[in-house]
Amino acid sequence: MGKIMAVNISEERGTQKKNVHSARLIEDWGIEHDAHAGKWHRQVSLLSYEKIEEFRKKGAPVDEGAFGENLIIQGIDLRHLPVGTRLACGEVLLEVTQIGKQCHNGCEIFRLMGDCIMPREGIFAKVLRGGMISEGDEITVEKRPLRAAILTASDSGYAGEREDVSGPTIQKILEENGYQVVHTILLPDDREMLAQEMSRIADEGVAELLVTTGGTGFSPRDCMPEATMDITERAVPGIPEAIRAYSMTITPRAMLSRAAAGIRKHTLIINLPGSPKAVKESLEYILPSLEHGLEILTGTASNCAVR
Repeated sequence: MGKIMAVNISEERGTQKKNVHSARLIEDWGIEHDAHAGKWHRQVSLLSYEKIEEFRKKGAPVDEGAFGENLIIQGIDLRHLPVGTRLACGEVLLEVTQIGKQCHNGCEIFRLMGDCIMPREGIFAKVLRGGMISEGDEITVEKRPLRAAILTASDSGYAGEREDVSGPTIQKILEENGYQVVHTILLPDDREMLAQEMSRIADEGVAELLVTTGGTGFSPRDCMPEATMDITERAVPGIPEAIRAYSMTITPRAMLSRAAAGIRKHTLIINLPGSPKAVKESLEYILPSLEHGLEILTGTASNCAVR
């Protein structure tokens, strides 16, 4: 839980925001009378009170609103909230749409200090529900469903010669377990195309979990593990190892799976087999452990031992 420390607006673009202490937020618009409100994704800007104080300790004479922030929030590490996070303050509901932004070339703070925290610490949101907001109000992070994307790799499926059964199987299981499936796609067994789509999903913050199906076997066209490892920043070998160990209790052919898993930015990518039966067995086995890992990855949970 956090607290509103200042409510800042500027009635004209290019002028420093001033603390007005209380203001009305308008749904899908922004803060009333603020020049940066409008029908776009950066309706409200937010900055951490703690980060501003750290910057002031360096000798920076910055007033409230000096970084262009609308709301100064104490007690919440804003920078690590993933896109899509919702913040509730009374009747007001915000949704995070962007983390950081490119600094205006030669802004006053940067010219003075050689640094500006808004590009790396500021976040932006749109107004889902309007209302009044004031200094001293409590603001909370609302837990939302984890988002998932599903990528099926199949030459015959892409050509329309075979129905994709595994993708819908994954979607059904994920939705039954509380995930919000926000994106599904079917692509051929093309290493570059698969890598590009996985990169896009992670880099654009489309989903916290990306589950792939197909392309993990010995066929010359099977390349999903290679495409996955081409673009991941950190490997997560324990997940495919656990799936193979469990699947070996069902069939010794599980040892032939080349599936991989890894992390890119704030997205966990997991390869599953192409068989609907194997997909169901594998996914249902790993799901109980995934949620906590995803919450740690996205900064909505802390590391803790299971009691």
